[in-house]
Amino acid sequence: MIKWILILLIIAAVAGLLGMNSVAGAAMTGVKILIGIVLVLFLLAVLGIVAIA
Repeated sequence: MIKWILILLIIAAVAGLLGMNSVAGAAMTGVKILIGIVLVLFLLAVLGIVAIA
């Protein structure tokens, strides 16, 4: 999932540099959602609620 976050960040950066603001905004929205999911899963794993194998 971290790989997808990095890919979307690169897409957002390139689109922002090329002036495609709507594409950059969409990519950043995806990044925010994925970071939220990763943080929730991390907190659940730290608290021992979910065992990640």
